[in-house]
Amino acid sequence: MEKNIKFYLKLFSSTFSLSAFTFGGGFVIIPLMRKKFVEQYHWIEEKEMLDLTAIAQSSPGAIAVNAAILIGYRLAGIFGAVITIIGTVLPPFITLSIISLAYTAFQESLIVNYVLRGMQAGVAAVIIDVVISMAIELFKEKKIIPVAVMTGVFIAAFFFNVSVILLILISGIIGAAEVFLNQHKREGGK
Repeated sequence: MEKNIKFYLKLFSSTFSLSAFTFGGGFVIIPLMRKKFVEQYHWIEEKEMLDLTAIAQSSPGAIAVNAAILIGYRLAGIFGAVITIIGTVLPPFITLSIISLAYTAFQESLIVNYVLRGMQAGVAAVIIDVVISMAIELFKEKKIIPVAVMTGVFIAAFFFNVSVILLILISGIIGAAEVFLNQHKREGGK
């Protein structure tokens, strides 16, 4: 039982520290979760982490919380999911509680505004790192369609201001069609 307690404490402390020191939302915490749970602890395989990330992004709600739920459930069932939810939600809850007490002072502070702008640059760098890492993995697996969709969505959103909702729907349809065609090929090859 002591080993289980150590595991649960490690699971909680991992999600708590990731959430406490991550700014920028789910797109930033996902690569850090990948580094922690795939590369450092070897609890999850790379492909499984990509699948969990895709599910977390396509589910309603905050991506960081969705990913934490999926990872916690995958590693330790419902109790693991509860632990990772608490570990992920607690730091922002504490931070927002403290900030809400002095909201006007933070809102008007020039220093806080500069710090937040600097953090935006860091967030952008982390997101770019994730996109490049995912694209490299997809190229290694010779999956050209997801890379093409990723590139097309970026171009459509950044240069042409296409609605994100429309891009998600189109990407979902392309993904579903790809799964259907791959399944049809496998069944036809039998």
